[in-house]
Amino acid sequence: MITNPTKFSPVSINLSGKNILIIDDYQEMRTILRDMLRALGADVKKMHMVATGEDAIAILKKVEFDVVLCDLVLGTGKSGQQVLEEAKYLSLVGPSCLWIMISAEKAAESVSGTAEYQPDAYLIKPVTEVSLCTRLEKIWLKKKAFAEIHQAIKRSDYSEALNLCDQRLASDKTNMSDLLRTKCNLLWITGELDRAQDLLKDILSKRELPWAKVALARIFFKKNDFKLVKTLLEETIAVNATYIETHDLLAQTLQVMDDLAGAGDVLERAVKLSPNSAMRQQTLGSLSLKIGKLENAERAFRKSIALSENSVLKKADTYLGLVKVCSARNNSDEAMKVLGQLTKNFNGDDVRLRVLAATGLVHHQRGEAEKAAQLAIELDQSLSKKDERSLTSEESLEIAHLLLVAGDKEKAICLLQSEIKNNPESPMLHKVVADIFEQAGMREEGNRLIEATRQEAILMMNRGVLLVSKGQYEEAVCAMREARAAMPTNVRVLLNLAHVFIAYIQKKGSVPGLIDEARNSLLAANELSPGEPRFKRLMTTLNELV
Repeated sequence: MITNPTKFSPVSINLSGKNILIIDDYQEMRTILRDMLRALGADVKKMHMVATGEDAIAILKKVEFDVVLCDLVLGTGKSGQQVLEEAKYLSLVGPSCLWIMISAEKAAESVSGTAEYQPDAYLIKPVTEVSLCTRLEKIWLKKKAFAEIHQAIKRSDYSEALNLCDQRLASDKTNMSDLLRTKCNLLWITGELDRAQDLLKDILSKRELPWAKVALARIFFKKNDFKLVKTLLEETIAVNATYIETHDLLAQTLQVMDDLAGAGDVLERAVKLSPNSAMRQQTLGSLSLKIGKLENAERAFRKSIALSENSVLKKADTYLGLVKVCSARNNSDEAMKVLGQLTKNFNGDDVRLRVLAATGLVHHQRGEAEKAAQLAIELDQSLSKKDERSLTSEESLEIAHLLLVAGDKEKAICLLQSEIKNNPESPMLHKVVADIFEQAGMREEGNRLIEATRQEAILMMNRGVLLVSKGQYEEAVCAMREARAAMPTNVRVLLNLAHVFIAYIQKKGSVPGLIDEARNSLLAANELSPGEPRFKRLMTTLNELV
């Protein structure tokens, strides 16, 4: 029985008709939670109970749940945090689902994880009827307040979501902070950075909120004002050192400013605050490798592998990073062992190509030139059966590295030039490419190739826009199609293509397929770089033409 049921509003926490999932590896705890929920009107027939993370994912794929109570520690296999990560990653639960994580640990690090995969609340054991009811009621009221907004976001109707935010802001003082945060996120998604910036400045003029300051810093990061970003984030850390997202963005900013040592120090502090994020540990490993802190890099990569063992966030990049560390420490036997683990844990052609490249580089380091060359040939043969445009940046760089040291200079340079063309304004990428050339004994030639390729890309990016300004519309369309074919993941090319096509349609009239081609290009740009200021403006103009 509930110890004091009159304290709770029966309307806000009535669970009648709701699908409920209880995840706990102890039968007794599952029974206790079930009985508590029954007292709140939950239907036994609508309640499901499982003991493992694997069983939880299986049933989440079949049933759409309204409430999930999940223990953080589930014995062997997936942890509660990993169940939540996978559920959100696979879109098995939406924003309307109430997800409460239950933990026996009070320490902050025991419940810290990946920032974007957080539950609605944590409950510390022992769970009482009062604590459960209080938490459910609080979350329930908030979910109800945001229900229409979440539905609009689910439909990708961001204009309607923004209108609903404004309507609720006019009357809902209780949820004002969360509504403002949601509005800022929507303005970011739609690329309205100036509006978001003004709103955040207004919020911060009234109250110093860490999330608002970090959001403002993200906008200035997008605008390449890195000094101001650094200042904002350092101010935030001085006031609230535990707001972990601040450390992540500061480390990213310092990397762009070429202060790799400073970025490493920031991430070292971040992992002490929140050691259970596999992605943050991987980032630390990659950064430590770049600055030559090999022991730190190995520790971070191994920690990331351990944390992601049963997670959907497990990445081949982590294993490959550890391979590079082992090679750099002249431990080629351990590097080969890690490659074996990688092959065992991942399959697919993409991983196979990266394994071939990494294995070839290990042989090259050992002085086994013949084995490295044989793997380079095998890699080249595999590439001939694959569209090179489908390669990720990491794949292209690793493959090019092996081909270059193994003697296939022409093919390697082609891959590296493609990466530069798609990212002509990325100093970090250019440094990686320069390092690859240097390791192959081509430092001066590599620097010349990088600069020439960068200049060629800039000309191709802007040629269509220049032709439109001269009234040469047909030529402009052809130029942008050629640019996209050469640089399919260059965000500015994708946005410029839409701009040129819109100008063509406004001048010449619609042509079958042209609007769809422009829309496809805009969506591709937004996927690669969400929040670009030109995205919404161009998409709005395009929709008006339709």
